[in-house]
Order: sequence, then structure tokens, then C-alpha cells
Amino acid sequence: MTVLLGCIADDFTGATDLANTLVRDGMRTVQTIGVPSADTDLPECDALVVALKSRTIPAVEAVAQSLAALEWLLARGVRQVFFKICSTFDSTDAGNIGQVADALLDALGEEIAVVCPAYPANRRTVYQGYLFVGDALLSDSPMRDHPLTPMTDANLIRILGRQSRYPVSLLPWSIVSAGAPATEEALASLAAQGVRHVVADAVRDEDLFTLGAACRKMRLLTGGAGLALGLPENFRRAGLLSDRMDTELPGHVGGSAAVLAGSCSEATRAQVAEMASRHTSVLIDPLAADTATAIANAALSKANGALARGETVLFYSSVEPATVAAIQSRLGLTPSAALVEETFAELAKALVAQGVRRLVVAGGETSGAVVAALGVQALTIGPQIDPGVPWTRVLGPKPLLLALKSGNFGGPDFFSRALAMVQ
Repeated sequence: MTVLLGCIADDFTGATDLANTLVRDGMRTVQTIGVPSADTDLPECDALVVALKSRTIPAVEAVAQSLAALEWLLARGVRQVFFKICSTFDSTDAGNIGQVADALLDALGEEIAVVCPAYPANRRTVYQGYLFVGDALLSDSPMRDHPLTPMTDANLIRILGRQSRYPVSLLPWSIVSAGAPATEEALASLAAQGVRHVVADAVRDEDLFTLGAACRKMRLLTGGAGLALGLPENFRRAGLLSDRMDTELPGHVGGSAAVLAGSCSEATRAQVAEMASRHTSVLIDPLAADTATAIANAALSKANGALARGETVLFYSSVEPATVAAIQSRLGLTPSAALVEETFAELAKALVAQGVRRLVVAGGETSGAVVAALGVQALTIGPQIDPGVPWTRVLGPKPLLLALKSGNFGGPDFFSRALAMVQ
């Protein structure tokens, strides 16, 4: 199997976000969970997205996992590599984004790569190197209170400059807005000056298509899913990709449904409030017991009646930042996060064993814990629910649909609309 585009994502919801973008523009896309073995049997596809859980692990481990993913992708003949990062540019203070991007550049022998997390459809824009979330600077957005990766600086050149050992520069909107030829010429000039990472401005979808066209000869790009908008057309112009195809619904799988919300983002809290007003809901309290198994069993006991009746149940740990801070002060930041992830992993296994076949999961870390616990190896990508979030179907003998949602994505009624699509 020869694949046109090989992608390495630093979390699971970001991987589905990227896969969704590619599928919507006609690329047959398969998402793997972790690096598959060399003999893994996958369906024919145009793009492969390797989903890692590397955003918040030690940087040396993130680099090792990413290089292993790159080796696997190169063995499949990929023509271009995409390092998918979060549209809010968050990772550890040690700089997983910068260190991984450096390692990928070195491994590919490339001189330069564009870096752009912008995605205007999800209200992420970059101007003069500053990242905006809606109308606010990243540092003034709710991301400043993220429990694992608080973002208190909006200057991407400064952030990446702290993380990378290579020169970082800006490709301003004045050049990007002038079109692909001007952008390509500016990138060549920056490469000649020794710049290795170029933070590109983008405030409109047109800018992302321009960047895609200008980067058609580059082997490595680093960015959010928006940066991939222009890539399918490059392959299509080269005669390597057929015309756009329609995305089909993932099919009826039977069974019941559940929502697992681990994100504490503002968007997910609003979604939890909307869902809880109409469905049985159970709060996951990490202070309720000493082990994840005990917390999960207590939550399941509260939902047993509704589950037995085939009703949709919401399990959530999405609480206000002050409550998160209080829990972290009691348990510690890393132990409290690990306990919540393990609890959702236990819940997912128990729910699937009880016949749940449609799961909506909110939060990148939560999604990673769930797919790992369920032993998911690969996913095919279905229709979009909201920008950046598709339904997916697990490849394997047991029918199971998953919607893996970044905490920041989706409107208040996201959970309800997602489940209505696969009733």
C-alpha cells in the first residue's frame, strides 16, 4: 500500500480532527491508535494518521514515539509528513512541540518547515505570530486555566523559540495574503537564511489554502488540522488523487449509547450542562475513593437502572477551574489527572461489556485513555458532527462507533446532535 500523506498526531482527538479534514476533501483516511506493527492489515487509503498520546509525556518519550511513527509511515511510501499539534499550541513546558518538530526535521533531512495551528472554522487564527482563540489572545482565553497545559503566552515565535534548538521566524499575513507564489518565494528566502521553523500567519481559510499550495514541495509540515485544508488539492493536481468522494454514515451498530466527558474546558462544561438537563448524569469525583476501579464501580451503580433500560447516560468530571484546583491541591496535578483517566478507562470497558456500542468521548487525554483501554487499533472516519469532530468506526470484529472530541470543540448541544446522527 502506497500512501500519499502520513500524519503524526500528538493526541487522539487531534488525530480525528485532522482525519476529518482530509476525508471531507476526498482523501480515504485511516487512523491508527499508536504505531501499528509492520504486518498490520489496513484498508487501502490515501492518508494514514498515527494517533499518539504524546502531548503531555516527557519530551524524550514524545520524540521517540514520533520517530517510531515516522519510520512506520516512511515504510509505506508516504510523500509528505504532517505533524499534527493542537490548535491552541499546548504541550508541556519542556516543549514537546519544538523537540518533536526538530527531530522530524532531522530525520527527514529537511531544511525548513511551516508551523501553523490556525483553523478559522474553529475560531483559531494567527496574526503577527500571535495565536487568537476567537477574539481573545490565547493567553486571555480559557486555555490559561487548562489543568495540564496552561497557556499564558500567545506569541508562537517566543514559545517555539524556547522549545526548539533551531532558528524560528515569522511568515507575516502581508506575504501569505499575496498568494502562493509570494509565500513560496518568502519560504525559500527564509530557508537560505538558516531559519528552520516558520510560524505562518493565517486569519482566513484562504490563507490556509495558500499555505498548502506553497508547501507542496515540503516533506514536513507542523500545525493544526486547518493547515491540511490545501493538501488534498496538491495531490489531486498532480494526478495522484481522484475527485472528491462522499462520506457515508458509519452504519447501524445496535446497542445503547453513553457519553464520557473528562475535559474541563468551557465548551465541554456547557455541553455537559445541556446533556445533564435531559439525561441521567453521573459526576466522576476523584476524591470519592482511592482507586479508579472503586470510583468507576460507584458511578456505574448510580447509572445501572438507566443503562438497563437502554437509556443514554452521561458520565462527567467536567467541573469549574476552582474545583479542579482544589482537587489537584489534595491529590497533586499528575496523580489527579491519572486517576480521572483511569476511571474513564474502567468505565469504557464496563460499558462496552454491557452492550454500549456508541460512545462520545470529550477531552484528548480522556479519549486516549478510552481507546487504549478498549484495545482499539485503527479507525475509519465517518461524517462530521461539528468542525473537527467526526464519527469513527472501530476496525475489528466487534461493532463500535466512537466520537472523540477535543474539549474545546463543538456547540452546547454537541452530545445530543452527535447521538442523533447514529440512532
